[in-house]
Amino acid sequence: MKGYKIISFLLITAISLTFCAMKQEFQTEFPQEIQSIFYQKIKKGTESSAINFYIEFKNPLSANIKLEKIYFHNQESLVQEITPKDFKSTFLQSNKKEDLIMDKNPAKEYGNKAPVVSKSKFDLKSNEAILEYKKDSKTLFYKILNVQEKPLR
Repeated sequence: MKGYKIISFLLITAISLTFCAMKQEFQTEFPQEIQSIFYQKIKKGTESSAINFYIEFKNPLSANIKLEKIYFHNQESLVQEITPKDFKSTFLQSNKKEDLIMDKNPAKEYGNKAPVVSKSKFDLKSNEAILEYKKDSKTLFYKILNVQEKPLR
């Protein structure tokens, strides 16, 4: 009987901890006025390309706010400061396709590599991004809607 009590206690604890997992809440407004947000696609030869994601503020970023990461197109990248008002994040993309060996004999397909499927931390549309930042050492998330692509000049 004592074993059943321990097992039921552990089961209830496990279930309750499952529901206590931290769910990120998105901020509806960023604490500072943003002038523009856009991205540009850059070709790097035939095998790779990159997306540069830019955030421009009207005024220099406050000292108590630190931009951490951008989540965009099922990728994440650290934010780099260009100037106190301008920030950039780069997402690398490979255009290289692996050759697959297809044969009636499955033994000849042995060298094929399985595709790498990565699950994004957030479920985003193609024109949405998430900005992870710290304000007074508290991590917050701001959802950016309608990110526009600007062509290279």
